[in-house]
Amino acid sequence: MEPTPLRELLRALEPTLATAPFERLVRYERNGRGLNVCVTDRLRRAAVKEGVWRSHAMVTALENGRYGFDPDRARSLGGRDGLFVVDRDFRPANAMMKKLYDRYLDKPESGAELVASALGCAVSELVAVRLVSHHLRLLGVLSRGADDDWLVLVDVDR
Repeated sequence: MEPTPLRELLRALEPTLATAPFERLVRYERNGRGLNVCVTDRLRRAAVKEGVWRSHAMVTALENGRYGFDPDRARSLGGRDGLFVVDRDFRPANAMMKKLYDRYLDKPESGAELVASALGCAVSELVAVRLVSHHLRLLGVLSRGADDDWLVLVDVDR
């Protein structure tokens, strides 16, 4: 049986996104660790505004979740696809940092508290990350578990 294409999975999740902190889209496994890629209504609204919701560029970025999170390569040197940390201390602050820190993780009632609670951790334990493809970056937070990681996507950056 062929796996359900991500575009169809996104469409199927749309009705429940507004009522849940996040919905799991897909689970990838690499090197014995799972990565649960999750989407939020916040991501959906930002992606619709940018005109990329369920687009080829978005699906390609989501597929790059297959690379998983490699703590030994947590920072991108540029030009690579995958999942990478967005550091708080980089200067000057870029748009990704402002979206993740100023408008989400550090902002009360942004939804970060609900996501952290659903993941069973504190907001301070969430790691700001970007899921990178050639055409698009999806921004989110990562929670590392014993066997599985949880990537919750909350915004988009072109």
